[in-house]
Amino acid sequence: MSGASPRLSPALNVVVSAVRKAGRRLLRDFGEVEQLQVSMKGPGDFVSEADLRAEQTLREDLHKARPGFAFLMEESGVSGDADWEWRWVVDPLDGTTNFLHGIPHWAISIGIEKRIAEDKTEIVAGVIYNPVVDELFWAEKGMGAFLNDKRLRVSGRREMKEAVFATGIPFAATPRKGEFAHALVRLMPQVAGIRRFGSAALDLAWTAAGRYDGYWELSLKKWDIAAGLIMVREAGGTVTSPDGGDPYPDGDVVAGNPHMHGKLKDVVVESLAAAAKGRAVTG
Repeated sequence: MSGASPRLSPALNVVVSAVRKAGRRLLRDFGEVEQLQVSMKGPGDFVSEADLRAEQTLREDLHKARPGFAFLMEESGVSGDADWEWRWVVDPLDGTTNFLHGIPHWAISIGIEKRIAEDKTEIVAGVIYNPVVDELFWAEKGMGAFLNDKRLRVSGRREMKEAVFATGIPFAATPRKGEFAHALVRLMPQVAGIRRFGSAALDLAWTAAGRYDGYWELSLKKWDIAAGLIMVREAGGTVTSPDGGDPYPDGDVVAGNPHMHGKLKDVVVESLAAAAKGRAVTG
């Protein structure tokens, strides 16, 4: 397939229009970040006027275009019919802490979720947009993954000593610090680098783009990962939970190129076991 992107589906056109509009507002707020009102949802977990305004903009535009779709949104939660067939999964500002500190690494993330059975759904499309650098990552099931109009492929690296992995360091009262610490100790001597940039959505998008060779993180929310999961898969990568299952329900994610995914997953599994053993000894 050539580097040119195929025509966006109608639903993705709706999302792209919505995220660009919300992105323009977020950029204005980013330029005046010291004036924003900020509150804490929990230790190290912030919400600002910018998050709330962006979410409202996205809700209005998406609902107007597709009034039958339900919503799962970070700040306002679940809305729409309980027996929905289609649902928007929206993080209006992934990387809020970066945003509030003037760090230009944050994004809007929207996944399109389809119910395929009474108790089963799948993400069929996703968009991740970083307005600061005007990078629009998007993917649709069976159509591939793209950065603006350039086709994305995961990296081809095979050796751990050449690999750069991304992760999210647990903060404040976040649980599962032990699992993270065990994984870090095991990985650091083996790899070229480990990065923590502060946006799960962009970590997955960058894995799809081959900038990272893999990514792992535990206890993420659905809105953090919905768009990124399909992004990695459509770029030729593998993304699972540590046990090899679907990471979407529980938010435990291991992603990577086909050569690195299994190696990284093994380390995460070992770390989960070591942390559990440590808790049993001290408990």
